[in-house]
Amino acid sequence: MILIALGSNMSGPWGTPQQSVQHALQALDHDGLKLVEASRLLLTAPFGKPNQPPFVNAVAHVETHLAPLALLQKLHAIEKAAGRRRKTRWGPRTLDLDIIDYHGIVRVTKNLVLPHPGIADRIFVLKPISELAVKWRHPSSHLSAATMLRKLKGFAEGREIK
Repeated sequence: MILIALGSNMSGPWGTPQQSVQHALQALDHDGLKLVEASRLLLTAPFGKPNQPPFVNAVAHVETHLAPLALLQKLHAIEKAAGRRRKTRWGPRTLDLDIIDYHGIVRVTKNLVLPHPGIADRIFVLKPISELAVKWRHPSSHLSAATMLRKLKGFAEGREIK
């Protein structure tokens, strides 16, 4: 299973953060990518840098023939089309796309770490995965998203966007 996390908290060429995430979901169904299913949109507090607008987040299950690094390059191209400029780590952004899992591969390279190293700390990733891919397990810890989410009990979970 290939899982992609999506997030936005700034308006850009594709509109509001919600519109940008919805547009990105459509982009994940073109040019060698097939969108299998997407979670509901979630509004969450910012991670890493608290003094910024809340994020609209989602997780998508995609299929592709692209290798992991080629997929990452495709995601960066989608981010760029959405107006993403990489300036500040964990800062505001028009669109952020991350490979969360790529068929359970565990790999650490200069350009890509699989699975995404921050999964277990991010409610905005775990909550959508727990509803989208109930049977999914973290490739290294073998924990479900629901189990990891329970370990973060006490943190604000965000709310669904209608």
